[in-house]
Amino acid sequence: MKKHLLSVLFCFSFLQLFAQPDRWQQRVKYNMDIQMDVVTNRFTGKQKLQYTNNSPDTLYKVFYHLYFNAFQPNSMMDARSRELGKNRVGRGQDWDGRVRDRILNLKPEEIGYQKILSLKMNGVAQEYKVQETILEVKLNKPILPKSTVTFDMDFEAQVPLQVRRSGRDNPQTGVRYSMSQWYPKLCEYDYEGWHPTPYIAREFYGVWGDFEVKITIDKKYILGGTGYLQNPNQIGYGYETPGAKVTQPAGDKLTWHFIAPNVHDFMWAADPDYKHIVRTTSNGVTLHVLYNFKPNDPRNDTAWKDVADAAVTVLPYIEKTFGPYPYKQYSFIHGGDGGMEYPMGTLLVGPGLGTVFHEWMHTWYQMLMGTNESLYPWMDEGFTDWASSKVEPFYRDNVTRKKLIGNAAAIKRMDSLAAILPKDQSDSYRSYFSLAKSGFEEPMTTHADHYNTNFAYSIASYSKGAVFMEQLGYIVGDQVRDQILLEYYKQWRFKHPNVNDFIRVAEKTSGMELGWYKEYWVNGTKTIDYGIDSLWEEGGNTKIRIRRIGKMPMPIDVMIEFKDGTKQLCYIPQYLMFGEKPVEDNSVTRTVFEPWKWTHPEYEFVIKRRIADLKIVEIDPSQRMADIERRNNRLEVPW
Repeated sequence: MKKHLLSVLFCFSFLQLFAQPDRWQQRVKYNMDIQMDVVTNRFTGKQKLQYTNNSPDTLYKVFYHLYFNAFQPNSMMDARSRELGKNRVGRGQDWDGRVRDRILNLKPEEIGYQKILSLKMNGVAQEYKVQETILEVKLNKPILPKSTVTFDMDFEAQVPLQVRRSGRDNPQTGVRYSMSQWYPKLCEYDYEGWHPTPYIAREFYGVWGDFEVKITIDKKYILGGTGYLQNPNQIGYGYETPGAKVTQPAGDKLTWHFIAPNVHDFMWAADPDYKHIVRTTSNGVTLHVLYNFKPNDPRNDTAWKDVADAAVTVLPYIEKTFGPYPYKQYSFIHGGDGGMEYPMGTLLVGPGLGTVFHEWMHTWYQMLMGTNESLYPWMDEGFTDWASSKVEPFYRDNVTRKKLIGNAAAIKRMDSLAAILPKDQSDSYRSYFSLAKSGFEEPMTTHADHYNTNFAYSIASYSKGAVFMEQLGYIVGDQVRDQILLEYYKQWRFKHPNVNDFIRVAEKTSGMELGWYKEYWVNGTKTIDYGIDSLWEEGGNTKIRIRRIGKMPMPIDVMIEFKDGTKQLCYIPQYLMFGEKPVEDNSVTRTVFEPWKWTHPEYEFVIKRRIADLKIVEIDPSQRMADIERRNNRLEVPW
């Protein structure tokens, strides 16, 4: 059975390798044996790594990430956090509240570290140098193009107190071990070269491959994480085959054996008090929920059960909207310091469904895409924020509303909140507007670690990234935007797409030119501001003049409402699009005008109605365009 499974995984990997559009990508295969000591909070590891160089380049060195080394006083993460904390944004300091100056005060038994004991390539010892969170290896023989080598590594590590993402003994959750970014991980080499990004604070990038991981730990501990458990009937704890007898081996430790095909990272968590909930979806995906059991808090049980049931409910909608989930399991695990996504699982500080949906949607926008988050954090966080804001109303309408039947006041409150425009994205727009007006905004091309403030990074990556997607619907039409996302999934899953790849998918799907949108919205900080300048009558027709006040050009929807109750949508394409979006609302007559050339700050068009017939003129009534000054978008005709 195991031989057959490995053959299937190899074929799967082989097919993915050659499905890459236009670009090669490297390949890894990890085999790790971990011995965990829960008394000292240290572990030893043996790692065998097969590395396939699919590039046309000869490699003379390789790099590894050593993430735990960030959790030591005066590390780059420590220094950067304290330096950013000196900034004043609004009324407060620009801290990441989880880090602050905590690393500086860690004691020797509380720090994290990863020490390399030996490293060989094809059986020959290699020269290496540890540079905090990056291991640089100078190879005795280069890795030739289209060849595979094997690295054997012995290492030891100490799990730090929970500070950022990974760690132990978080008082907020009571979870003992959140083991993310925990092993020596090979850096990615792609068409841009090596990416030995030090662990400063933020995002990551990994090589696609297969993982086989054995973790030996105290028998009382229950684990969850990435991969498929290979020995469930020796483990038990809710993983066993239904009806099977659990036979744990003798001794005070258990070895948990996981296999994870075609992922770019591996996460696990462990606690002796985890409670394990299992659900199975209609298409056979097994969902695991592991949380720290609180015997005196029945609401905690209910909340985590809601996580399991909500996941079952929303998965069909997610798959229909964003693409099929390709694995056979997913785990929602109590742990970490907020919410953090990894392949086949997420760490959650609590059972709030907003965070649950957000972290799960990272499966589509990072775990299946493998984008370089350091360079394109908004393609990860922003796309995910936008997507989770679609999942939330689906859950609200299909679950929450039904629970509130009979409570008219609660339903009214919920509906009033849902009526805010732009639908489901209002928070992202408000947040972006605050950044655009703050003086702190930087281009979205800024490296995630190099933003001058945490404030600017967070809003650019999350909110401005979400607005990018909602506003794309304004430009090409919502239905076309949704088709773009499905095509993006089909072409780029299990690969490493960048912003140009996404834009090309959008252009081919929509039939429009969209490079200008990337140039203005992503590469710069120019803002959108359009206003109604004037209107007057000539020869029985009404002339309307619109002014572009901001520096970013856009296509313009102008809705004219007449006194007789009829409406007319005047659509002015942006010249640089070389196309137009399809009709979105068949109930309103649409008139298409000549494209607006971006070199011209004003635009005039004619309505074949008398000015006395007009009641309201409004630019972008959908409010999907991120116009930073909307007060000049609407004119109620006074006569």
